[in-house]
Amino acid sequence: MKKNNSNENNIIPTEQLLPSKLVIIPLQGRPIFPGIFTPLMISASDDIHAIEEAYENDGFIGIVMLKNEVESPTVADLYRVGTAARVIKKVNLPDGGLNVFISTVKRFRIRKALHQSSPMAAAVEYLEEEEADSFEVKALTRALISEMKEVSENNPLFSEEMRLNMVNIDNPGKIADFIASILNVDRAEQQKILELTNVRQRMEQVLVFIKKEQELLRVQKKIQMEINDRVEKNQREYFLREELKSIQDELGETPDGNDTDYQKFKKKISELNFEGEIKETVESELSKLSMMEPNSSEWIVTRNYLELICQLPWRDTPSCDFNLSDAKKVLEKDHFGLDDVKKRIIEYLAVRKMKNDSKGSILLLVGPPGVGKTSVGKSIANAMNKPFYRFSVGGMRDEAEIKGHRRTYIGAMPGKIIQGLKITKSISPVFMIDEIDKMGSSHNGDPASALLEVLDPEQNVSFRDSYLDLPFDVSNVFFILTANTLDSIPTPLLDRAEIIQLSGYIDQEKLEIAKKYLIPKNLEKNGLKKNQVKYTKNALLQIAEEYARESGVRNYEKALDKIHRKIVTELVTKEEVDAGQKEVGAEKTVQNSSVTEKSEVLEPILIDTPDLFKYLGKPVFDESEIKTANVPGTAIGLAWTSMGGDTLLIEATAFAGKGGLVLTGQMGDVMKESSQIAFDWARKFVVDRKIRKPDWFDKNIVHLHIPEGATPKDGPSAGITMATTFVSLLTGKTIKPHLAMTGELSLTGQVLPIGGLREKTVAAKRNKIKTIIIPKANERDLEDIPEIVKKGITFIPVTNVMEVLHEALKINLK
Repeated sequence: MKKNNSNENNIIPTEQLLPSKLVIIPLQGRPIFPGIFTPLMISASDDIHAIEEAYENDGFIGIVMLKNEVESPTVADLYRVGTAARVIKKVNLPDGGLNVFISTVKRFRIRKALHQSSPMAAAVEYLEEEEADSFEVKALTRALISEMKEVSENNPLFSEEMRLNMVNIDNPGKIADFIASILNVDRAEQQKILELTNVRQRMEQVLVFIKKEQELLRVQKKIQMEINDRVEKNQREYFLREELKSIQDELGETPDGNDTDYQKFKKKISELNFEGEIKETVESELSKLSMMEPNSSEWIVTRNYLELICQLPWRDTPSCDFNLSDAKKVLEKDHFGLDDVKKRIIEYLAVRKMKNDSKGSILLLVGPPGVGKTSVGKSIANAMNKPFYRFSVGGMRDEAEIKGHRRTYIGAMPGKIIQGLKITKSISPVFMIDEIDKMGSSHNGDPASALLEVLDPEQNVSFRDSYLDLPFDVSNVFFILTANTLDSIPTPLLDRAEIIQLSGYIDQEKLEIAKKYLIPKNLEKNGLKKNQVKYTKNALLQIAEEYARESGVRNYEKALDKIHRKIVTELVTKEEVDAGQKEVGAEKTVQNSSVTEKSEVLEPILIDTPDLFKYLGKPVFDESEIKTANVPGTAIGLAWTSMGGDTLLIEATAFAGKGGLVLTGQMGDVMKESSQIAFDWARKFVVDRKIRKPDWFDKNIVHLHIPEGATPKDGPSAGITMATTFVSLLTGKTIKPHLAMTGELSLTGQVLPIGGLREKTVAAKRNKIKTIIIPKANERDLEDIPEIVKKGITFIPVTNVMEVLHEALKINLK
């Protein structure tokens, strides 16, 4: 017994046995405070081996939290302060891992790293707690225990064992550590508490976190009570409604005795005689509506859905009720020119009439802005006696605009197709989809792909809108698409449509359109009487040539609008001045008369060419400067732009240098390639003809320029023009006067076909051109050019650039 007592008196505290060097185990989660007994899972093989060695020796390890989660941590990735722990027990796991039970003892700070990577080891110094005033610490201890009791009573996650442990701990610092370890605090904040050695500061910081937890619990409790009250209220209302239905059944009344939405929908749906999937879905939604509270959001969503179903033309019958001669009259009345377009539309309608085919079709109208694509669509609808619905997809980036939004939230809507059917109340309307070449795509989907299903005859028999989520037959819809260019339209979309090209108007056509449509419409718009303003033919032509040269007539109409606004301003100003000079009395009624009433006694206002500068200002397009190629190294080409046709004066010069070709004039990539081809061909030509020696090109730089450098230019159609310019420079010859040309050049000298010949010819005629060299393959396009435009111009078709040089520079073919 004496021996035993002696041993008991010589027991050494654990803290005095702590080694100065520790194996460091990195923690991914939260830090572990001293005085905690907890299990620890170890998976890294190096760490397992290190722990087993420590267990066999003194059993101590260091636990330190990682600053950030990394795959292969080093000592540099760890915080500097951790906790020393003793391994009490270890259990080997089947997967090769290790489960150890540790008892944490004391804080330490890493003094020096002994082994940087796994297994990490470090020399440490142990941190002693800084004791504070015992009276303040005692007060803080009571406050911590009291506040924590309130938290634990309102939080079911705190077990009874935790509450007992908290009461039985007698050390103030350990109480703060224990509470910090069980609070839901951010890991970085817990690390800060671990690093605090001053007991008072540690307890104050923990008290702050307890207060935050209490506030969070109060808010949580309030939200829970509100939810419970709401659920109880809904349950009570549900049981009351069920009781009301039972009473009404006993009395022989319907659940909705009044003329409610339910009764209206039920009546309409029964008249539609749905079958299969549609019937099941509609009856299910109707049943839901009868059980819902009218003030709830779900009731509104279901009601809107049923209202859409009742408004769609499920039982409408498609027809081909139109007369071909009437259709011709409508097209002629609404549009001047566009003979090819009208002809193709009439042929198309004739086929539908012959087959008595009510199935929808797809037309794609392609042309520059302002040529009447949208108005042609309206005329087709009028000619077929069908309702017309138009929407634009320009800039659209969400496929839900086409196929609708899913009915999962308030405010969800069907797509444009279903909306159009609802508005037109017809199963076979005319739909115009504008600007399909300007659609985009985003994370919300691709509208162009969504259109494929709508426009595919094999799929649109059972088109399924995401909002409606029922099959609907849209195969009878006549789709008319519009675009300015085909380049940006997906090929699968083009395959589904019949393409009709609308070329621009020539000046004479613009004159007729202005007289028949634009002037009467704009006079009425500005409050002027018919024939109150008259224009000479020369004035209308000059507006087209100098103020509105684009392919369409929008700028032309704007110019007329500007003239009429200024005329109205002059009339009103003059009337006010005259009225101010009149005597008060019977003549006073005259001063209150409208502009149109006053102007009836006036002579019509005649607008001639000299008046255009007064009303429209300086010409936008200067016709005083005619482009001429009257020196060697120049040639005139023809180009097509969005504004219509135009002439290009191409210039070239040479100067001493290290050789090469310089290009200026803001050319696009395609035009740059064409200029290189033209230069290489011309270089080979003059060397073969011994006009220039090969070394001349090594000693001189050739510079090609296209004036109006601020305007971007691109395309291959200036190929033969650039080749002629180079040959003219190198031979010193000047091209034939009043001659222009257009055509793509191949590397072997072949002249390839181009587009926009009609617009280019109009531009050539405006520039006093007498002869135009064109590719042989474009001879067929001459039929599309009006005789009034071709009059006075000689067209020379060519197949090889040698023929071009022969006509332009009188160079022998051999």
